[in-house]
Amino acid sequence: MRLRLPTERPTEPPTGYKIAHPVLSQDGTRAGFTGVSLGGALPYAVLDDASCVYGRRHRPPARLCDCGFHCVHDRTAAEALLTTTEHRTAVLLEVSVLGVYIRFERGFRYARQRVRTATVGPCACGAPPAALADAGWGRPGWRALTASCPLCLRGRTSVSLASFARLAGDRLRVVAGGTAPAAGDGPPGPEGLGVPELVAEAALLQARLDWFQTQLARLGERGAGGGPPP
Repeated sequence: MRLRLPTERPTEPPTGYKIAHPVLSQDGTRAGFTGVSLGGALPYAVLDDASCVYGRRHRPPARLCDCGFHCVHDRTAAEALLTTTEHRTAVLLEVSVLGVYIRFERGFRYARQRVRTATVGPCACGAPPAALADAGWGRPGWRALTASCPLCLRGRTSVSLASFARLAGDRLRVVAGGTAPAAGDGPPGPEGLGVPELVAEAALLQARLDWFQTQLARLGERGAGGGPPP
């Protein structure tokens, strides 16, 4: 006799945690995420349905397959994955588990998800992140991004945290890990941005301005040295 677990009917979608790499479309008009293991070749949107990575025609999550989105119950368990060498540049996602799901001891495998919050870690130099910049790798049509401070951008393709959230859509929140609005920051500014987000936007714009000024200075030096002698 085969035992079956009781059917769950939650009043609200369960919450889960996972890690992923933020990605930006080649034309810079869309943003999403790509997984760190199974299914990592298939970038997904903030609100998306799972598909079988093996190309089978069943609906995820099939009991005899590994397909479907995956997450864990405990935030601390997901954060622990970020300490490994290969996952240092990933971000922490808080997701809503939607549709059909299979519950395991440590997490869920499920058919549909909404990414609610993406928490971005520090820049590789240890400074707080002001932007997500080209990580130097990607998937076909998608550019992987990694946290960067203004000084480490160095002209790389980048978007601020607030801009990434706007491109991703569906009410995604993107926050810098370990930072929170200070008391007295006041209500959000224009377009729903608070003081921390506006400061990050300003730092990113200043870094880009500094880079352009450096390039203009170099071009000026070349022009001055390449003219005819007096």
